[in-house]
Formats: sequence, C-alpha cells, structure tokens
Amino acid sequence: MKAMVLDRPGSPETLRMADLPKPEPGPGEIRVRVLAVGLNPVDYKLAADGYLGWNYPFVLGLDVAGIVDALGEGVTEWSVGDRVFYHGDLSKPGGYAEYAITTAHTAARIPNGVSFTEAAALPCAGMTAYQALHRKAHIHAGETVLIQAGAGGVGGFAVQLANRSGARVITTCSARNRDYVLRLGAEEAIDYNAENMTERVMELTEGRGVDVVVDTVSGQSATAGLEMLAFNGRLVCIAGFPDFSKIRPFSKAVSIQEVALGAAHLSGDRVAQEDLRTMNQELAELVRTKQISPMLEQVIPFEKIPDGLAQLAQRHVRGKIVAEIR
Repeated sequence: MKAMVLDRPGSPETLRMADLPKPEPGPGEIRVRVLAVGLNPVDYKLAADGYLGWNYPFVLGLDVAGIVDALGEGVTEWSVGDRVFYHGDLSKPGGYAEYAITTAHTAARIPNGVSFTEAAALPCAGMTAYQALHRKAHIHAGETVLIQAGAGGVGGFAVQLANRSGARVITTCSARNRDYVLRLGAEEAIDYNAENMTERVMELTEGRGVDVVVDTVSGQSATAGLEMLAFNGRLVCIAGFPDFSKIRPFSKAVSIQEVALGAAHLSGDRVAQEDLRTMNQELAELVRTKQISPMLEQVIPFEKIPDGLAQLAQRHVRGKIVAEIR
C-alpha cells in the first residue's frame, strides 16, 4: 500500500511517500480503507519529537474516515463495507496511508449525508472541544464562555458547541477572522493583536469575568485566563497549564481542568475509549442535521500532506485541512 512515512523525527517536509505491507487486523480490531484523513497540530508536533516505542518508518495521522475492509477475530459490530471514522492511537501507525487499523469499539459510524472528508475533519478538534465543554466545564445556558483562538480547529468547534448550548460566547481572533467567528456563533470577537484582552473581557462582563475559559493556545494564555474568571469559574487547558502562583488560593474557588483526548487509548480504560465513539457520533449527527459546520476549509490530495502540516505549523490556519486518499 502507499503511505506517507516518517523515517526519523523531523519537520513535515521530511515525510515521504513509500510502499508498505498492508496491515492485518488483530483481535478486536478492524482494517479501514482510508478515504480521508484530517490534519492536526499534534501530527507535526509528533513528527518533530517522535514517540517512545515507534518503529520507523512510521505512519502518522490520527483522524481517519473510510470503509471497513477487514475484521479481526471477535468483531461482530461491524461489517465489511461499513462507513466509519475514528481518532486513532498515537502510539500506533496511523491514517496517512491507504489502509489503517483501529480498535472496533472506538470507531463511529458515518451517517448518511456526511461525507468522508467532513467526518475526517471532526475527531481531534471536535472531540477536544466537546470534551472541554461537556465533559469538563459542563457548560449550560446563560453562562459566559471565553474561547481562545476561535478561528482554529478546536476553537471553532468550541464556539459552535458553546453557542448551541445557549452560552454567551466571547472569543479571540485576528481582525481578518472576525466575521468568520461571528458566523460560527460568537457574540463578541476580541482582536488579540490590537486590544487588551483582559480589559475587554472585564468590560464585556461588567467586571464580573467569564464562567468558563477554554484555552487552546499556551500555558501563558491559560495564566492570563485565570484573571478573567468569575467566582466559581472553570478553566479548561488544552495547550498547557497556567502558572498557579498567579492566583491566590481560596479566593475565586476556580476549577482547573485538562483535556487529554488521545490518552484514552493509552489509559487502558474501556469506558474512556468508548466515549471517543460517543463523542464522534454526537458530532457527526450535529453535522448531518446542519447544527454545526465541520469547518472544512481545505481538501488536499494525499501527496500534499507535508504542505498541509507545514501550514498548520505556522499557526494561522482557519478551520480544518483534510487530505483525500484515493
């Protein structure tokens, strides 16, 4: 089979096309003929650092959509020909290939009316936002949520999901993305290049602060988020923990949560792994019913995956990039 491989840790430009043996599913696994694969920042970060236990050449690619091609021993819930998508295990070969293996209990069905490219745009970014808002922050109608970097993949899904939950959404973005995030469901967009974010948030909330901060940027911006939380506020960290010394203990009664989506595979916790399927199914249904957009901004050919990752590494990509594998 054709696969985009990494020979050693390096930049996206070091990826190359190669011929590899077609993988065989083990007990409880399915083989998927890959038709689309989503690109995510975690891919270029893993490419740069590698991962303990990888055998090279290694195949990256966590967000896969395609057709079930073969069943491992004991798999009864899927049939050859079923349309599926999933978020894979980063410790194992991924979906930058014509065929990929995953566990049967973590795969979700692609509903009719949702394309393979739309499905591949959902798992990593969509489930991270879903987990942040619904598994960690437990947002509800009437609350005010600040979402850092609302034009990106995770931020864009978070803006839509928070808006759908009845929350008031404030987000940060560049001036060129203001209209885009407002269309996604933000009520207010703060230009991080031109405005003082903390002052603007406190102005918009009449000095109270926000109930939830979803930080998708860095530990530094998560630290800034602490200042903007209201009493009993919740901070969900996706890209790094804040400096806890910046907040006085027992002053705001804040809650700090982390999101570690792919760690469900590594945890050995079957309940956590099956929740990956649950979240993906919910996201796909929301796309099918037009309640959220998959934010599919670019569809690129298989051989352009290194270029797409290089774009992501510049950290100014709007929405999602998905590669078609034909």
